[in-house]
Amino acid sequence: MVLACQNIFKSFGEKQVLQDIQFHIEEREKAAIVGINGAGKSTLLKVITGEEPADSGQVILGKEKTIGYLAQNQEYACENTIYEEMLSVKQQVTVLWQQLRQTELKMETANGTELEKLLHTYERLNHAFELENGYAYKSEINGVLKGLGFTEADYDTKISVLSGGQKTRIALGRLLLSKPDILLLDEPTNHLDMDSVAWLEGYLNTYTGAVLLVSHDRYFLDRIVTKVIEIESGKSQVYSGNYSWYAKKREAVRAEKQRAYLNQQAEIKRQEAVIAKLRSFNREKSVKRAESREKLLSHVERLEKPEVLHDAMRIHLEPETESGNDVLLVEHLSKTFGTNPLFQDITIDIKRGERVALIGNNGTGKTTILKIIHKDITKDEGRIVLGARVKIGYYDQEHQQLSPEKTIFQEISDAYPTLTQTRIRTVLAAFLFTGDDVFKQIRDLSGGERGRVALAKLMLSSANLLILDEPTNHLDITSKEILENALCHYTGTVLYVSHDRYFINRTATRILHLTNRHIDEYKGNYDYFLEKKEILENTFLQSQGQTPPLNTASFASTSVSDNKADWQAKKEEQARIRKHANDLKKLEDQIETLETQIQNLDQQLSLPENATDASKCIALAKEKNILSTELENCYSKWEVLASTPASSPAFPESPE
Repeated sequence: MVLACQNIFKSFGEKQVLQDIQFHIEEREKAAIVGINGAGKSTLLKVITGEEPADSGQVILGKEKTIGYLAQNQEYACENTIYEEMLSVKQQVTVLWQQLRQTELKMETANGTELEKLLHTYERLNHAFELENGYAYKSEINGVLKGLGFTEADYDTKISVLSGGQKTRIALGRLLLSKPDILLLDEPTNHLDMDSVAWLEGYLNTYTGAVLLVSHDRYFLDRIVTKVIEIESGKSQVYSGNYSWYAKKREAVRAEKQRAYLNQQAEIKRQEAVIAKLRSFNREKSVKRAESREKLLSHVERLEKPEVLHDAMRIHLEPETESGNDVLLVEHLSKTFGTNPLFQDITIDIKRGERVALIGNNGTGKTTILKIIHKDITKDEGRIVLGARVKIGYYDQEHQQLSPEKTIFQEISDAYPTLTQTRIRTVLAAFLFTGDDVFKQIRDLSGGERGRVALAKLMLSSANLLILDEPTNHLDITSKEILENALCHYTGTVLYVSHDRYFINRTATRILHLTNRHIDEYKGNYDYFLEKKEILENTFLQSQGQTPPLNTASFASTSVSDNKADWQAKKEEQARIRKHANDLKKLEDQIETLETQIQNLDQQLSLPENATDASKCIALAKEKNILSTELENCYSKWEVLASTPASSPAFPESPE
C-alpha cells in the first residue's frame, strides 16, 4: 500500500465538501478522482499533500514513500533557464558525477592501500550513479522536455518569461524526472497538445510508481487508469476499471438504486392497500391479518430515496431552416503572420449533416481557420463559399463575443430582443442560471459559466452550421456528455476544433488533421484516425488498403432474434398481468357474494319463525359454517394474490 485515505471530512464554512472519503492506492496502481466541478477533487489532493488540513480522518502514506504533486496553476519565481530548472532535479546525479571524476583523477597517482580504498570508493559511487540512471540522465531530460512540447531552441529561455501554461509543463517535467513513489496530478493535460498528451500517456503507463490524477480528459483516463474514485455529494465510491467501464457501471448502479427504491415504494403502497382492504372486510380474522401485516411492514428497512445528483445543463440544438447539401467550401486558403506561414493551399468541402473535427498541435492555425471562415480575420489567399440558406452559429473559446460589462440577462436579451423575460429566464435556467444569478456581470463569471452563456446563445441562434472552437473547455464531464448528445442529435452541420479526444470520438464523422501546413483527411472518428494514421506511417503513405467492413449480417440476425424474443416476453408479461387482475377480481366478487350469503343466513337465523324450528336452525348454521370456511379460504387466496401482483412476495406471509 502506497497511500490510504480513511474517513476524510473537510468543510469550508457551512459547506461540507468531503464526507467520509475512503480509498487506498497500491504499488504501481494508476487511479483517477472524478466528479462534477466543485465536487472537491482538487481539495482532496490538497488534503493528501497537507496543503489543506482535514477536519477529521487521516491520510496514511506508506513507509518511506514520497509524494509528488502537480497543482493546476504554478507560480514560478526563478531566473533559471528551462534546461537549468530540469537539471536541478538531477543535482544528486551531477554531484555523484563530479565525485566519480575526482576519484578517477586521484586513482591515476595512487598505489597500494590508497589505490585499493579509492577503487572501493569508485565502485560505491558508480553503483549509486547507475541507480540514479546517471549515464542517461541528459537523454532523460531531453526526452521529457521534447515529450512536453519544448524544442532545443527553448532550452535557454528563462522560466520568468514563460506563460502560465508553459510553467505548468515545466513543473510537470520536474515532477516526472524526480520520480516520487506516487504522483498526484491535477489536470495534467490542460496545457498539452495532442502529441504531448499521447507522450504523457505512454510515460505514465510505464511509470514504476503509483499515479493518482484528476482529469476531465476521458480518453486520457481510459488509456491510463485501472481504478476510478468518484466523489459525489461529498462521498466517495470506488470502481475498478477505466473511465468507460466506470461510466457504464455508475449508470447501472444508479439505475439499480432507483429501481430498488421505486419497487420498494410500490410494494409498500401495495401492502398498505392490502391492509386497508382487509380492514374493510371488518371481520375478526381479516382485522388480525391486517394488524399482522402492519407489524411486518413497520419492520421493513426503508431504502433512502436516491438523491438528485446535481443540476445538469439542458441543451437542445435544432436548425430553424435546412441548408442546401453544399454547406461550406474552402479553397486554396493560405495565411501568414509576419514571416511565419501558418498554412498554405488549404481546401475543405463540408456537406450537410457532417460533423467535422479539425485537429492538430497547438500553433498550427486551427482557430485561425475558424476565425477566417467567420470573417474575424482576413485571409491572405483563397476563397470561402457558403451554401444556400446557411446560417452560422459561432462558439469562441475565448468568449470574446460576450460583453464583459453586461449582465447574463442583458447578454441574451440584447442578442435576441424579441424574447420575453419569461423565455429568457427559462433558457438561462436550462443552463443553470437561476434567481439573481442572471444579473451577474459577464466579467465576474468563471470560465465554465461563460461557456454556458455562450452555449445558451448558440442554442437560441437556431443556426444550421455550427462553428465551435474548443467547446468543451471549462466544462465538467457531465456537461461534456450533455453537449455530445446534443450534437449527435443535431440535424444541421458542425465544424469544430477540439483537443478532447473522447469528445471527438463520440461526435466526429470526419477528421481534418492540420499538420505541416496542410490538411490530411480521415473519414471516421478519432479512433479511426489513429488507426489509419498508424497504417499510413508504417507503410510510408501507401494507403490503398481499407478497414474491412463489419459483418452486418450476423448483427442483423442477432438483432432480429433479440427483438422477437423481447416482443414475445412482453406479450407473455401482459397476458400474465391481465390474468392476475382477472383472478383478483373474481376472488373479490366471490368474497362479496359469500359475505352477502352469510349476511342473509344471519338474518334468517334471527327470524322468530326460524328460532323455534330446531331442524331449520341446524341446517342454516351448517350452511353458514360451510360458507364461512369458503370465505376464509377466499380471504387467504386474495391476500396472497393482492400482495404479489407481478413478482414474488416481498414480505413473509402473516401467521395464521
